[in-house]
Amino acid sequence: MDENMKQLAQLLANSLDHSQNKEAERQLKSVETTPGFPLMLLRAVATPELPINVRLAGALFFKNLIRRSWTDEEGNHKFAPSDVTAIKSELLGVMIQVPPNLQVQIGEAISVIADSDFYKKWETLVEELASKLDPNNPSVTIGVLNVAHSIFKRWRPLFRSDELFLEILHVLKRFGEPYLNLLKATDSLIESNKADKAKLTELYKMLNLLIKIFFDLSCQDLPQIFEENLSHILQLFHKYLTTSNPLLATSDEEESGLEEYVKAGICEILVLYMQKYEDVFGPLTSDFASATWTLLTTTGLEPKYDILVSKALKFLTSVAGNQRHKDVFSNALDEVIQKIIIPNMTLRTSDEELFEDDPIEFIRRDLEGSDSDTRRRAANDFLRQLMEQSERIVTETTNKYIQEFLAKGDWKSRDTALYLFNSIAIKGVVTQYGVNSTNLLVDIIGFFQQYIVPDLSKSDVHPILRVDAIRFIYTFRSQFTKEQLNQIIPLLITHLGSSEYVVFTYAAITIERILYLQVDKKPVFTKEEIGPASGSLLTKLLGLITRDGRPEKIAENEFLMRCVMRILIISREDASSSAEVVLDNLIKITVEISKNPSNPRFNHYHFEALGALIRFVGPLNPTHFENALSSPFLGILQAEVAEFLPYVFQLLGLLLECNPGTPLPELYQRLIYPILAVTLWETRGNIPALVRLLNAICARESKYILENQKIVPIFGIFQKLLSVKSTEASAFDLLDGLVANFPTDALNPYVGQVFNLIMIRLTGSRTGVLTSRFTKFFYALASRPESGMGPDWAINAVDSVQAKVFGELYKAFIIPETQKLTKFLDRKTAVVGLTKIVTSSRIATVGGDYSNMWLGSIDALLKLLEVPPTPAEGGSGYDQATEADLDDVSFSVSFATLNTARKPITDPFPEIVDVRKWVGGEVKKSQAYQQRNSQLGPDVKAVLDSYA
Repeated sequence: MDENMKQLAQLLANSLDHSQNKEAERQLKSVETTPGFPLMLLRAVATPELPINVRLAGALFFKNLIRRSWTDEEGNHKFAPSDVTAIKSELLGVMIQVPPNLQVQIGEAISVIADSDFYKKWETLVEELASKLDPNNPSVTIGVLNVAHSIFKRWRPLFRSDELFLEILHVLKRFGEPYLNLLKATDSLIESNKADKAKLTELYKMLNLLIKIFFDLSCQDLPQIFEENLSHILQLFHKYLTTSNPLLATSDEEESGLEEYVKAGICEILVLYMQKYEDVFGPLTSDFASATWTLLTTTGLEPKYDILVSKALKFLTSVAGNQRHKDVFSNALDEVIQKIIIPNMTLRTSDEELFEDDPIEFIRRDLEGSDSDTRRRAANDFLRQLMEQSERIVTETTNKYIQEFLAKGDWKSRDTALYLFNSIAIKGVVTQYGVNSTNLLVDIIGFFQQYIVPDLSKSDVHPILRVDAIRFIYTFRSQFTKEQLNQIIPLLITHLGSSEYVVFTYAAITIERILYLQVDKKPVFTKEEIGPASGSLLTKLLGLITRDGRPEKIAENEFLMRCVMRILIISREDASSSAEVVLDNLIKITVEISKNPSNPRFNHYHFEALGALIRFVGPLNPTHFENALSSPFLGILQAEVAEFLPYVFQLLGLLLECNPGTPLPELYQRLIYPILAVTLWETRGNIPALVRLLNAICARESKYILENQKIVPIFGIFQKLLSVKSTEASAFDLLDGLVANFPTDALNPYVGQVFNLIMIRLTGSRTGVLTSRFTKFFYALASRPESGMGPDWAINAVDSVQAKVFGELYKAFIIPETQKLTKFLDRKTAVVGLTKIVTSSRIATVGGDYSNMWLGSIDALLKLLEVPPTPAEGGSGYDQATEADLDDVSFSVSFATLNTARKPITDPFPEIVDVRKWVGGEVKKSQAYQQRNSQLGPDVKAVLDSYA
């Protein structure tokens, strides 16, 4: 072992020592991209003489190094070319020779590299993987299959494309035959090792991965090699779906075993083939449906079978949804409902335990779709699919059971009845406003009054039934009239006082969703209706949030904070009567959760709530808000709480806008220097929020920026942001702020360089975002002659980079991009800019150097006016309909926009009401038109005349 390897091993060992780990990690990171280091690190992992904990530390560091440094944002390798080549050639060999715990880390590193390089930059990978498949060496083969699955599973959600199919064909050509051989060999080995638990376990791990990869390889199109061998493959799958080996049975009732995972994976394949390849799978549908039926009726109710049962039910659902097989269940509907649907809809002891022991998980499973693999959800989907085929018969049969269960009187039977009713009452999709279509054969409001209202009103009702009642309101909220909702809301508010966690949380969830209801994009409930009750509601909710003061417990329940946010958004300035108490509570929450950020959704709704309070109530007492929030916000900045920095920057910008026209507070003066530091801008998640804050500071006090000579570093930041595709939009956001907030004289020394930087990007790594933003920026300049800018100022700035280059940019980028503008205010600005161009610029001047572009500019202007614009974003720029609905957002330290902190969108030309009339008047009275109108065709003149 050479000296360098010994030093590396020592650093890795030190990284495991709490007293030395920070220094060791600093030293490792300082050399991590040095040529030769990544390869030496990989070889250290492969060195058996080193202690296993040191090798594991090396494997983890290597994996994370690959994650952060394999490629830059443009997809270029950051390591030396020799390292890139050597790592790829050695990586798989290292993975198969190291112990399993190291194998996992190296396998993940291979997956990361494959994400960027596969397959065109790493064409040998598939052949290498295929060559390592050995049924007699399960430990190696399992590692190889894990890597293969991690690469191939990326195809599952992708849209079909030629590029995607070329990649899949590349894989199938090299992997298809070895894969099939391994599948057959694994089956043979399982047969010959039925009595050997240890070997059987390893072989089933292989089989489980082979089944996953079969799905991967089939997900886009049916591979020819599978089609040719489909009969044998499906026969094999049928065998493993219908047989069990007692040696693989697990004693744990909670955790699924290998056999359950294998069978569940086969059911997933059956769903795929039923939905996509029914033409070849169709003849076997009956056999597999029968096998699945038997499986469902003989599988126990233990939680370990939940995934298997839900996947099996999904297969039967796909059969029921296929027109050629819709009659499979028609003669046995009663039996299906009795033996399959009802048993899997019935609440089990494990569900009750979850209700008591992990209430937040109970709620998330039920409301957020994280119950997609639960029996109840799968049985519900199956019943709804059956109802689509035979609505009347299924409704009548299910109703019979609903009435039977209601008549029994015990709470569990009643719970099953309510769940069955929901299943047959809902039609169509459930939107953010609730159910949009219902089964006309059932009386939802009558059922509500007869069975739901009593469960809401009585004091001796089981908590789960009370939750069922609240969930009913939540589900069918859009079906109630406003008058009915007015009677329901007080009942829900009462349940905020429940001692049961799930009950008060469901009440908050349902109140929030009712307040979110809209008609014609206007809230059903106005601030005048909600404002008087908002104070007591907010007090109750904040009390529930803070009842356990530990940071992780405060942030546990995002549903409560979402309700706080919604009330503040609806109440707007009417929340001012309780604003001080609410602000104090939100500040305390901010301080606590910043100690240990643990729930991204809660955090987001929390900062949205703060944003709503600042936005709507802050302008009434801006100094108080600035003083109250300075300490917690500074605390987050000083502690560098990465998750919260983007939120704080956005809210600081919003705070500044609450008190325009006053001097820049000292807090912000102190912040200017730190926020211009390069280090803050290196974290991509900070960038949009920092731009938001910097623009707000410039709008409030551009004079202070100029006096302290900070405009130069701001332009430096613009240059940095423009150089990277992922931040170019933020670069233009910053540029728009500079143009809007600084006098032209202050911008003149820099504008030529700005256009130079833009032109370098336009002629190099151009993107759609770049050309669109450049076009909008040019029109913003051209439309503002009263500010000392205007069309000639912009044209001259471009030409200062290179003589006559404006003409090329105008024809190649600006004019073509003009017609792609879709937003109303972007189009309006372009119309004003083009009008200035055709009436008072070098383009409009007869005999001028760009006069040959006048006719084309007139044409572009009229096209812009004659293509109907999209509706304007509301005058305030604040759309409640889209704010803070985050169900499909995945959170990380990356940027998340606070809708309540968005900068208001304002019309830069409010005086121009009738745009066509204004254009007609401006063009007709211009000297250019008087001199050149003979060049215009009769159609163009007719359009201009119509604007008069």
